[in-house]
Amino acid sequence: MDGVYLINKPAGVTSRDVVNELSRRLGTKKIGHVGTLDPFATGLLIVVVGKATKIAPFLETLDKYYIATLKLGVKTDTLDLTGKIITTKSVPELTKENIRNVLKSFVGKLEQIPPMYSAIKYNGVPLYKIARTNKEIPRKTRTIDIHKVRLISINNDEIRFSVLCSKGTYIRTLGEQFAEKLGTVGHLVALKRTKIGNFNLKQASRPSKILRAQVIDCTSALSHMDKVVVNEKMALDIKNGKTLELINHKQQVLFVDEKNQVLAVYEKINERIYKCVRGLF
Repeated sequence: MDGVYLINKPAGVTSRDVVNELSRRLGTKKIGHVGTLDPFATGLLIVVVGKATKIAPFLETLDKYYIATLKLGVKTDTLDLTGKIITTKSVPELTKENIRNVLKSFVGKLEQIPPMYSAIKYNGVPLYKIARTNKEIPRKTRTIDIHKVRLISINNDEIRFSVLCSKGTYIRTLGEQFAEKLGTVGHLVALKRTKIGNFNLKQASRPSKILRAQVIDCTSALSHMDKVVVNEKMALDIKNGKTLELINHKQQVLFVDEKNQVLAVYEKINERIYKCVRGLF
């Protein structure tokens, strides 16, 4: 069984918990997930099975869409509702226009420091495990891209907003940054991922409801790439990793055989020359 499953992750379980449940249900150990949702978060989680585990890096780079609720005036150590309160601060009088202007100011390239409560590893140990010992580890700043931010609603000291962003964005940290620019502190009380690339939460099922037949084949899962169908002779060259010349194609190209089975992903190295970056057969 090779392909992708779209899961609607419930709150209170980890992304790994979801993978473990599907591993049992589908009877396979060759399985993983693309991107991580915090235990308190809900929404779209991509699970890759069998040969589809090879395409995970090309799905991880897709943009993501979130809907989040930020509570102002209270900061927790985890930057979400599961943590301990570490700071409180009064909330200034805010208008919708004030808030919209602050949110819009974050659109574009942005520097973020990943939170201590994250799955990033330091010397092989996840940061969240180190954070639980009350230790702080220096983290490298990363550049992310915020494509769009929209205010959805305001309810007392809670702001609901949506974000379209690049890989590597921590919405908990973004919420903290929003709060600071609004003159206070804050933490997320809700977070839902609704889109990853062309995949939508409406297509997803709960882990306990997933059916084998809901699998999405690798070719369809990589529909965001240019696809080139090749004959048997060229398929052999591709399997051998031969460098190829192509005209009028995007940075990355997916090669499939005449049966629509994935062969490899190639990447442009100059104007017309492409090299193999990942065999998928």
